[in-house]
Amino acid sequence: MPNDTPLVRRRALGLISAAAATAAAGAWPRPARAMTLAEARALIAAMVADLTALIKSGRSAEALFPDFERLFRRYGDLPTIARSALGPPARSASAAQMGAFTEAFTGYMARKYGRRFREFIGGRIEVTGGGPVRSYFEVVSQVTMRGEAPFEVRWQVSDRSGRQLFFNMIIEGVNMLAAERTEIGAMLDRRRGDLDGLIADLRRAG
Repeated sequence: MPNDTPLVRRRALGLISAAAATAAAGAWPRPARAMTLAEARALIAAMVADLTALIKSGRSAEALFPDFERLFRRYGDLPTIARSALGPPARSASAAQMGAFTEAFTGYMARKYGRRFREFIGGRIEVTGGGPVRSYFEVVSQVTMRGEAPFEVRWQVSDRSGRQLFFNMIIEGVNMLAAERTEIGAMLDRRRGDLDGLIADLRRAG
């Protein structure tokens, strides 16, 4: 379709409401103070290097999905991201349901954002800055694509889990946690609150 371009899709995502972003912010972790900005930047620099190698490999998005999932598992605080995306229903979910949801959500994220990162083929991703925000660190990277203005991807990093990991990313102003909470909430509504049904949907989605 002529309107289904990476730039149009990114701009469309920018329409997610500020209210959703505010709701997601309440689930962000508070990291230990021992982590430094240099460590947070080093973590994201390593992730960006691994991500760049994947998208330059020339393989299809589908072939790369297992690698994208391993990348998320290595660098992302997936339990925190999954719990935030699920929102209030996480409080009433059993441990087994949260485990199953986190696994299904991780695969869904790898497929969804793996496709998005594949749009960066031919571009360059560089860590350009960062600093403390509230009680975590935000690391700024810039994506430069041929024929397009550069844009930012911001990575929010915490060591609250006991490891230095990212727990959110903001692509061109679109907050991942806010976007996913909205999307997962809509999916759960369609299932009339059936979390097991949502888990089954996530295993096929993305």
